[in-house]
Amino acid sequence: MGRSERSARLISAAAQHDEHVFSVAEGSPPGPDIEELSISWQRSANWHRVDPIDSKAPRVLTPYELKDFREPLGHLILSAQEEIDRLFKLVREAGYTVLFCDTAGVAVEHRGEDSQASRFEHWGTWLGGVWSEEIEGTNGIGTCIAEERPVTVHRSQHFRSRHMSLSCSGAPIFGVDGSLLAVLDVSAIDPGRSEQAHALTGALTVNSARAIEERFFREHFYREWIVAVAPADEGLPGMLAVDGDQRVVGANRVARKSLLLDDRGLQAGISLWTIFERDVAIFRRKDRTDIATRLMIAGSNDSSAALVTPPDQTPTAWQNATNVAFHTRPRLNVIGTYEKMAPATQPHGGLSPGALRRVREYVETHLSESTDLATLAAVAGISMHHFARGFKQSAGITPHHYLTQKRVERAQDMLAQTDLSLSEIAFAVGFSDQSHMARQFRQFIGITPRQFRWSQR
Repeated sequence: MGRSERSARLISAAAQHDEHVFSVAEGSPPGPDIEELSISWQRSANWHRVDPIDSKAPRVLTPYELKDFREPLGHLILSAQEEIDRLFKLVREAGYTVLFCDTAGVAVEHRGEDSQASRFEHWGTWLGGVWSEEIEGTNGIGTCIAEERPVTVHRSQHFRSRHMSLSCSGAPIFGVDGSLLAVLDVSAIDPGRSEQAHALTGALTVNSARAIEERFFREHFYREWIVAVAPADEGLPGMLAVDGDQRVVGANRVARKSLLLDDRGLQAGISLWTIFERDVAIFRRKDRTDIATRLMIAGSNDSSAALVTPPDQTPTAWQNATNVAFHTRPRLNVIGTYEKMAPATQPHGGLSPGALRRVREYVETHLSESTDLATLAAVAGISMHHFARGFKQSAGITPHHYLTQKRVERAQDMLAQTDLSLSEIAFAVGFSDQSHMARQFRQFIGITPRQFRWSQR
């Protein structure tokens, strides 16, 4: 095929892509290949005003500019080095770069073949590349940030036609407070790469991101007991940090969602034994290694496999490489093995109509308050574990999802009908702060609270 014929085909493909983008942005059915990303296409076109025809290369920051973006994530970048290196070893032969990005979509750390640096820089998949959805439209990094979930974008699924040769997969990394900290991404430039081949790297990226997240949590709470509970949503254990008095002082994103924990509840000093049946013997053991156990769910006969890691009590813990390696290494696979060895009991039936009604009425009248799972279970009149499973069977969603959904709905009403500030509305509907409301609002509605308010005026 001659150069002119190849160019003509590329131009034709780009024109067809642009037409498809505009069609979906205007509300046409997206088709199965783009259905999962169609909301991102609509955001890119209607809110961010990204031009899909624009052929300009993504911005790549200079080393001087990059410094300001790297410094806030210095500890996390250092913590993530081992997993980034491991991931790159797995994908480098397939021509991928690995990008570690902040929540603005800036690649603050990377791995890639130096011999291909100029090529990767041309495409923006290099250190300093800026991949926010607001600037580049739908892509594995920016859309992962916008939706706070793993995202794979393969070739023509990108919003801009310039990126139709790229395949990228981004996975979110959440901090110890449950908020988004970074995105781990693998990207390749190959117009012939199949979607099936690229899907394999997406799974590897998710696993690496989860390992980075777990390691960072363990590093932050190395002086506390770490209780990792299986099974857990999203393939990650529900992780709790527990002090010497068995009070929960930290919880990862999964534990916060499943147990309805938030900063206000943690600051109040919730006891571990409001969640599980009391078993203080675990915390009196002198083991310096992981303790495999089962924890009984409070008020029930059900239990969950758990891996308990004792705190490091040595005065110079971080000067001892052996201690560091033990306390921070991820245990994802180990925890999953314990759960398979002793499966949980089968779930019971759903809530009674009366119990479900009481819970819904309580949520409606107490949205502004910090509400935990134990409180809702008490309203329903059953144990906390039975409540969580029974509520999902009756309502079709988890208690956390329901509570967040109701808060977002109340926020919508207040945004449309009042002139209260975003921070005032966030507090009034029970979110911890304005940024927390913005993240959840965008995840449920697809746009920010500010954009929603503007659309109602």
